Parts: sequence; C-alpha cells; structure tokens
Amino acid sequence: MSGQLRLLDLVKPFLPILPEVELPLKKVPFDEKVTWTFVTALAFFVMSELPLYGIISSDASDPLYWLRTILASSRGTLMELGTTPIITAGLIFQLLGGSRALTVNFDLKSDRELFQSAQKLLAILLTIAQAIAVVFSGLYGTPSELGAGSVILLILQLVGAGIFVILMDEILDKGYGFGAGISFFTTINVCQQVFWRAFSFSSNDFGRGTEYTGAVVAFFHYLYTRKSWKQAIVEAFFRNHLPNLLQVYATVFTFALAVYLLSFRVDIPVKSTKARGAVSSYPVRLFYTGSMPIYLLTSFTANVSLLSQTLFKQFPTNLLVRLFGTWESRPGLSQSFAVSGLAYYIQPPFNLVEALWDPIKTIVYFTIIVFACSAFAKTWAEISGSSPRDVAKLFKQQDIVILGHRDVSMVKELRRIIPVAASVGGAVVGLIVVFSDILGSLGSGAAILVAVTTIQSYYEILAQEGGAGAMSQVLRT
Repeated sequence: MSGQLRLLDLVKPFLPILPEVELPLKKVPFDEKVTWTFVTALAFFVMSELPLYGIISSDASDPLYWLRTILASSRGTLMELGTTPIITAGLIFQLLGGSRALTVNFDLKSDRELFQSAQKLLAILLTIAQAIAVVFSGLYGTPSELGAGSVILLILQLVGAGIFVILMDEILDKGYGFGAGISFFTTINVCQQVFWRAFSFSSNDFGRGTEYTGAVVAFFHYLYTRKSWKQAIVEAFFRNHLPNLLQVYATVFTFALAVYLLSFRVDIPVKSTKARGAVSSYPVRLFYTGSMPIYLLTSFTANVSLLSQTLFKQFPTNLLVRLFGTWESRPGLSQSFAVSGLAYYIQPPFNLVEALWDPIKTIVYFTIIVFACSAFAKTWAEISGSSPRDVAKLFKQQDIVILGHRDVSMVKELRRIIPVAASVGGAVVGLIVVFSDILGSLGSGAAILVAVTTIQSYYEILAQEGGAGAMSQVLRT
C-alpha cells in the first residue's frame, strides 16, 4: 500500500470538519451507560413527535409507508429519514470492505478509524441527498407551492436531524450506552407502535359511532356498545380500517416464534490449550447473522421504492421507469401502491385477502424474500468477520481449539457448520417476515424480528456487564 493512493485516503481532507463522538478514555460505568441509553431513547421519541416546520400538505403518497417501523422513521417529523442513511452507508462500506473492493487493513487502528469516518461521511452525504429527494418528491407539497425559502428550510431541518441521529448512533456504538444505535432505535420504535396500536384510547368516527384505535381497547368497547357479542368479536378481529385483534395475535405469534427459534443452536465443543481441563462450547445459532439479512433487504427495498416512486412521478411514460415500478392510488386513499414492475414484487401483500387475491405476486414475493435473506446472510457471514476462517483466527488468538481437531482442520470443521447455519437462518428469517406480513402483524414482520434479536442481545450484554468472564465473552455464552 506504500506509495499508492487508496480510495479510502480521499476521506482524509474531510476529517477535520466531520462531527465526531470521542471514544471513552476509560470503561464507562454501568449507571452511566443506562443514563446515556435513556437519553438517546428520549431524544428519539421527542424527534419522532416534533413536526417539520414549513409543511403545506401531508396528503401526498408516502413511498416508505410500509418500511417506516423498521427504519425508525416517522412521517412529517424530524425523524422523517430515520436510520435509512446510516443503514445504507454502513452496508455499502461493509460490503466494499469485506469483498476487498476497498484496500483496508482492519488490524490497523488508523485504517479502522479512517473506514469509520468514510462511512460517516457517506451517511451524511446520503442524508443530504435523501432530504433533497424527499422534499422535491412533493411529500410536503410541490416545490412551487412551498417556495424557495420553505424548500431550503425543510432540507436543513432534515439534514440537521439526520446528522443528530448519526451522532446518537455513534454514542451507543462507541460504548457510552448499550448495544448498537440502529437496532436500538428500531426496537423502541416497534415497541411504541405495537403498544399504541394495541392499547391506544385515541378515538375515530367513521360513520358507525366512536371507534378506538387500540385493538384491545376497541374489543371491550365493542362488547359494550354492539347489539350482540358475536358482532363485537367479528368487528374486533376483522375490522380493516383500524388495527384489529387478529393483527395483535399475529404479532404475539411472530414474537413468540422468533424467541423460540433464537434458542436453536449447534454447540461446538472447544477447550483451552493453556488451562487444562477447561472445556466449553462455542454456540453457532440458527440466527447466526442476527438481523443483518433484514437490514440488507430493507435497505435495498427502501431505496428501490423511494427512487421508483420519485421517477414515476416525473417520467410516468418512460419504459425503463415503468419496469422499475408503476404506482397507483386506491379509491378513497391518497397513498400510492406499486402495481407492476420490480417495486411491486418487493412490496408485501398486507393481509391474507390480498395475498390470496394475487397468488402469483405472493409466490414471487415469497421466493424473492426467502432466497434474498438466505443469500444476504451467507454473504454477510463471509465478509463481516464471522466467516469460518475468521472464527478459527479468533480461536487461535484466544488459545482455543475444537475438541478432536488440530489448528489446520478447525477451518474445515467450521466450514461444515457456519455457512449452513447462516444460510438456513437467513431463509427462516425470510419465512417469518413473509408470513408475518401476510397475517398483518402490528408493525412489519421484519421490524418485530429486529426487536426480538435486539432484546436478546441486550440480555446478553447485561449478563456480561454483570460479571461474565473473558472466556465466556469469547464463546458468546
């Protein structure tokens, strides 16, 4: 690398102006981590409720309406962009770094810091680009109606909020709080959405008397106000204009299934070469890559949907644009839905009736999601430092060997287990996402899976904070 200009070196001139959260000089105390985690959660909730100033209309179609839960996004607020720029930038750089497209040595601290700074710079640039795209897509009114001043003000608000989210993510990632910022924001957003849709006392009137938004609250209200308990139960379970009890049960089922599957793992027996008799196990879980296949898929889907709808508004008759996706609104709704093209087949059927109405689309969607999640999981395991060779290297550094295997044969044994676990686990994730979406769970199936895996990781983090030893940390027990 000496004497050669790397692509990564082009980031160096921007380092002095990049906002940064410094690494803690010493281990952050447990109570302080709790405080920082709580503060970031509070900031997220406040930003999710603060509306953008300068919006003329909020009736325009929302290209990301079905992805907002997993993207921790809230329409018309400071959290409009959510974690989309961070996810997209992170995945692009992880793919580039892991596939050797970028010349980077992760063993060098300087290269790691430069890689992280480049990722942050791309996230900021994507924030700016997406803010401009959202404003000019007419989501808040056409640019001509808004005027130059309002357009600039809206873009500045979105960019400022986006950079603040990047810094909040960095606070957690650098150890001031618990876990990773992206999955943390998604999890608290899922919990908020599920709780609101199940127990909200917010009321509406659609010409049939007062109806409550919360599905559970509405059930008891129907029992009190409807003529018969049968009518009350049917309305509570199958109303389609507000959250219903069937969706609540689908959410509970998805959550319980994900928790159950998290316990599936293959234990590889290992021993220490230094401490005789110290035998333990290295668990390879079914969800080996966690929620990363979901984020990879969501990042792809979100960018395709946003770009497709924006292009279709500008060039509705262009053949290439129509192959990318055509959009139409449904009667009585301002929201546009993809009706053909790539965008149509990566958009889920939102209930069982819709899935049965167009079985070809459902089969294609099922195939795309399951195979994409499986492929993404297997690829991510290879490029993210979790491949068989990487795990064998970690074992060697920690003076650990697999029982019955020498150093040379450890990689072969790990190759027999890890790629299969990653691929099968990714396919299972895809299956859960598809069936959860078809059943119409509160929030998306992908977001619920992220929440479950994040809560599990928090449990493990808190267990380690409670005094897990070095050996158990290496073995992830």
